[in-house]
Order: sequence, then C-alpha cells, then structure tokens
Amino acid sequence: MTEKRRNTLWRQLFKLDADGPLTIQAQLRAQLIAAIGDGRIPADRPLPSSRELAARLGIARNTVVIVYQQLADDGYLLAKDRRGYYANPDVAAQRLGAAEPPGEAAGLDWSARLRRLPARQRNISKVPDWHRYEYPFIYGQIDPTLFPASEWRACCQQVLAGAEALDWAQDQFMRDDPQLLEQIREKVLPLRGVWARADEIVLTIGAQQALYLLADLLMDGTSEVGIENPGYPDARNIFALRTQRLRPLPLDDHGLRVDAGLAGCHFVYATPSHQSPTTVTMPVERRLELLRRAELDDFLIIEDDYENETSFSGLPNPALKSLDRSGRVIYVGSLSKSLAPGLRLGYVVAPRPLIEELRALRRLMIRHPTAFIQRSIARFLALGHFDTLNRRLVAAHRERAAALAESLARHAPTLRHRPVSGGSSFWIEGPEWLDARRLADEALREQVLIEPGDVHYFEESPPRRYFRLGFSSIRPAAIGEGIRRLGALVERQRP
Repeated sequence: MTEKRRNTLWRQLFKLDADGPLTIQAQLRAQLIAAIGDGRIPADRPLPSSRELAARLGIARNTVVIVYQQLADDGYLLAKDRRGYYANPDVAAQRLGAAEPPGEAAGLDWSARLRRLPARQRNISKVPDWHRYEYPFIYGQIDPTLFPASEWRACCQQVLAGAEALDWAQDQFMRDDPQLLEQIREKVLPLRGVWARADEIVLTIGAQQALYLLADLLMDGTSEVGIENPGYPDARNIFALRTQRLRPLPLDDHGLRVDAGLAGCHFVYATPSHQSPTTVTMPVERRLELLRRAELDDFLIIEDDYENETSFSGLPNPALKSLDRSGRVIYVGSLSKSLAPGLRLGYVVAPRPLIEELRALRRLMIRHPTAFIQRSIARFLALGHFDTLNRRLVAAHRERAAALAESLARHAPTLRHRPVSGGSSFWIEGPEWLDARRLADEALREQVLIEPGDVHYFEESPPRRYFRLGFSSIRPAAIGEGIRRLGALVERQRP
C-alpha cells in the first residue's frame, strides 16, 4: 500500500473535529474503540506509530501516545515489544459474535407470550427531530437558550469533587438523597401550600413512574378509576394495564365536573392546577367540593401537579393537596417541566404508610433514581438556580403566550382557545369541519409542528377538531409566521 493510500485510509477511519463537544483525545479514543470492535483494524497488522499517526491526522503526538496507552491498559490494544500496538482480536470477536439477536434467529412467536401489549395503546407521538423544524409548536420540550447550562455544569462538577466526591456512587438501596428531599420540602412544596416530612416523600423517575407505581400498588381488576376526558393519555394507559374499569369524567369551563357522577369510583385522577390538555384551572370552591365528595363517596384523589411552577403571576396556585385534611389526596409532582425533561425527576407526597410501600416497590424496579442526578439537582436548588430559571421561564412563556394569542387572532380567527394564566401550551378548538390529523400532516410539510388532540379522548372515534400548540421551545420571532402558515392550511379545509 502506498503512503498516499495509507494516509487516506487513516483519515477516513478517524473524523476528528476540533470544534466538537469532545476533546480530540476523547474523539480519537472513541473512534479507535469503535474501529477495533467492528473489526475494521486488522489484528495481524500493527497500528501506525504514535509519531506516524499524529502526522497523518495533524494532531499532537502526545495525544496519540496517551490514547494508545489507555487502550492498552483497558485491553483494547495489545502492546508487543519492539513491534508496536495491535488490535485485540478478542474484542472484535465478542462484538461480532453478539450481532444477531438470538430471539429473532430462533423465530420465537412473541405474540403468544406477551401478557400485555402497551405498544398497541393510543399514545402521544412526537417527531423525534423536532428541533430541525422552523416552527415547532410542540409540548414538553425546552428552549436550550433559556436553560442555565453553565450553572448546571458547575453543580455537577461540584458533586464530582470535594468532600462528597463519589458519595453519590454508592448503592442508596431504598434511600433518597436527604439534601434533595430537604430542598423539595423547604423550597418547592411550600410554594404549593404543601407541607410534608421527609418520610412522606418518595422520589421517582418522572411523574410517569410515580403513576405507574401507584397503579401497581393500589389498583387491580376491580378498581374503578375516574379520569378526566379529555385527559392525559399516559395516565389512562398506565391505569388500563391494571384495570379495564376506567370511567371518563366530563369537563366544563372550570375543569373536572364534580357531581354524583363520581360515585362508585375508587380513585379519581385529576390535574386541577392546569388541566391536561385544556389548561383550565379549577377554582378553589370546586376543589373544596371535590374533597367533600371524596369523603362522601370514599375515594382517593391522585393529583398530578405536572406544571406547577409556571404561573404567569409568578405565584403558583395552591395545590389541591394543600386543602386536604383527611389524607385522601396523593400528590404527584415533577421538576422535569421546569428544569429539563431529560433529567426525569418526579416525586410523590402521601401519608407515610403509602410512601413506605412505594419505596419498597420502587426498589424492586430500579432501587432508586440516579443518585448523581439527585445530588446535582439538590445543589441546583440550594444555590437558587432553580428559582432563577423559573423566573426566566415565566417571563419567556408570558411573552410567547401573548404573541401566540395575537397571531391566532390575526391569522387563524376560526381557531378558538381559552386565555391561559400559566403553563406552556394552548388547547385549540377548530371549526366542526376541521380535521386536526390531516392539518398536522399538511403542516409538517410547511415546517410547522402541532399535536392532534384526539389521542386525549377516551372515545374510539374522538372529535378531530382539537389540537395543542406548545410554545416552550419555539423562538418568539417564529411564532407569527408559523401561525400564518397554519392559518392558511386551516382555510384550505374550509368546505
């Protein structure tokens, strides 16, 4: 092989980016490991010397020396006296030998073995590469320009260093991080009017796991569970795995309707602060009536306070749990909406006997949420960064909500929505002739992302004229043009 061809080979094998998120050393290490595992580096030929590879790739020789030595120490390379470094053939053999899934090779009929089929449930679907679209009116994502990345990074670095270094690396077994519990007790829950002891809180990997744990622990095939309609599809699907006795509960302009229709329920799932998905806030009088009805009809209330920090007034509404005097409200909260959805941190506040069993059940599933994340979030809260972030989000969301309302009035007057006082989305009602599924497909081709609302309904043939517009992740300057395009597509459907 000529020198020119060798240089070309190594440059094709390694794509190093000086402006990338990883250092050149980390990139070279990762790409060497991948090439060895894939068998792209022959085991019978030595790798180029450190001087030679550095020259071919245009990087410092010391970088190559360090990477070669690390990979030899880790078993990816074999160092042979006076002959250089060779790829370890055992690494490639292990990777290639595990390439074919044994279940598929055996032709197993999984349909006869599965006892539940959650993949067949009606679920919210989202475009995975939403950030590549110009007008992403989607719910549940963050605007990275608003996230305090440097402060979060500093908190993580502090947890990795100092006196508490590796304290988080131990198996916490059934414990939660005491510092995070203290921050939730002192800084998060009091804003909602909720006071709890540490043994009345259990941490979860997001609100979804909290709901799953509650369903697994409390519900069976005889449980009658009332859920708002329209409501949160994940809650409906989680509860449906435990019981088929799900009762759709109607809404009105004040949220969940509280009347004799709740009689016979064992559990009522509700989102009183910001009803999901309609964004309605339940007034205090109705909350008190719901609590009275729970005592009268002897049911428990699962309150999902999923969007509790983003009130435009700057002062969150008190939770239903804050009015509870009989211990009938199981409170599910989350830090994901305000902090970052990818961090997946939620919690349950409930009487101690229930919390003990939830923690024991959680141990059988995951033992505990990642201790490093727990401690880092605790530090983030303690240093006031969470409060600062929430103030920034409230201001940004207020601005975007106003821009969205103005744009809808100007470019899509046939679309109706309720005024919002917080949160990060509008629930849109279109004319009777509107098909939001068709609208979403057509809008996709115009770089506009919306979320059809039919998935939020119980009915097999739900109304098709509703959809949701999120505004947490779209740039304010893009809102007007996005709604202009959407309004034009709505008009095309007009009969």
